[in-house]
Amino acid sequence: MCRLRFWSVGLLMALAFGSVQAADDAAKPIKIGVIGPYSGGSAPMGISMLHAVRMAVAEINWKGGLLGRQIQLVERDDEANPEKGEAAARELVEREKVEAMLGIANTGVGLVALKHFQQAKIPVIVNMAAGAPITQQFAPPQVPDSYVFRLAASDSIQTTRLIAEVVERYKFSKFALLGDNTPYGRQGVENLKRAMEARGLKPVFEGGFDLGQTDMQKLIAQSRAAGAQALLVWGIGPELAAIAKARAKEGWKVPLLGSWTLSLDNFIQNAGKAGDGARMTQTFIAEPITSRRQEFLIAYRKQSGLERIPSAVSAAQGYDSMLLLAAAIKQANSTQGTAVRNALENLQAQVFGVVTTYQKPYSHSDHEAITTDMVVTGEIRDGHITYAHKDEMTAVIVGRKTTDR
Repeated sequence: MCRLRFWSVGLLMALAFGSVQAADDAAKPIKIGVIGPYSGGSAPMGISMLHAVRMAVAEINWKGGLLGRQIQLVERDDEANPEKGEAAARELVEREKVEAMLGIANTGVGLVALKHFQQAKIPVIVNMAAGAPITQQFAPPQVPDSYVFRLAASDSIQTTRLIAEVVERYKFSKFALLGDNTPYGRQGVENLKRAMEARGLKPVFEGGFDLGQTDMQKLIAQSRAAGAQALLVWGIGPELAAIAKARAKEGWKVPLLGSWTLSLDNFIQNAGKAGDGARMTQTFIAEPITSRRQEFLIAYRKQSGLERIPSAVSAAQGYDSMLLLAAAIKQANSTQGTAVRNALENLQAQVFGVVTTYQKPYSHSDHEAITTDMVVTGEIRDGHITYAHKDEMTAVIVGRKTTDR
């Protein structure tokens, strides 16, 4: 009888402890890591993304959070440095025990940092880095189940659109290609060359430049001497302004085109008048062409205290990445890594973002949310980014991806 009484008391204590433990777990915030360059040359991207992610989290938490829990961001500055990015990834995985991660602006950082989340089976949505290897490094069949997703236009998409721009709209066939000496720059130039080869074209000149390089006069002179009709550049931002200024100093009035990084505030401000007319591929232009975008732009300015978004693309993609992650957690009814990954690969609900409205953006074999037809061409006019072509103003309002891809 005594043994039965002790057993009953023990059972009641265990049940009570379990109830308290479950209540404690339910009260714990959902920890989401956010890695990006919040200082240094790539800071316009990181800061813009971070403000937008914070804004999305504030909206979700105000509505009660996810699964009855509030979201807590764990933010780390990688300074666009691969070593610091990898250290931040280790810390988020091993010490902070984050349940998901957003961010990564630089391809070089992603190539060393993302493996830690993949190994720990922690879902990641890369919302800035465009280098093709970002998702390819974990693609099947080499990796059966990838935990790395992307919400950004990959280099292969951007370069295809850029070559189409100069060939079909400008009717040009002779191009000079300039890229910075980073994984991002080198891979971008290689993707440009592949896009040209698909049309039976080759560059008339190809050159590279280092981060921090300010004298681009020789590269411009060589490009001009080669007979280039357009200058295609691939880099992070500050050095691109030096190229624009060197082109203006040379008095060479050929079009300057490049990736979405030409839309960064540090290019626009540093290039000044020399940057006017530059065109770039991107997913989002900060114009209130819909009520959804207008609300986003107003809320962003209020949340950040900034009148001008340093990188509108980074902000929009950062905001939408949090919405997609939240939808996956809600669908999975869990923050467990595999469950969230499975939900991302088969999202049932439409997600109304500011880049687009997402309809099944991912599948098991395709972790790229952005497709070629979602990319538009921006142009700098009087120091502001606007649409280069009016017919593209509605191109990304509704995502076109389907399960047939």
